[in-house]
Amino acid sequence: MFGEVATYLPGRRVIGVQIRDDVTAIHVVLEWGYDIADATDHIRSTTAPLVGTPVDITVQDLAEPTDSI
Repeated sequence: MFGEVATYLPGRRVIGVQIRDDVTAIHVVLEWGYDIADATDHIRSTTAPLVGTPVDITVQDLAEPTDSI
């Protein structure tokens, strides 16, 4: 889709992640009830060392809670 955030790898596309030389953009959908700041901080601190760039997180939507087994 036009404007979709994605990374193209050999043979596949990773939707929601765009890695560039200057910044990495990650778009997520969080489950309702999670602390947004905590979730984005966790995503950022986990991924930044892997990509070596600043990480911008966008929360695109909040989803209904799911029942855990």
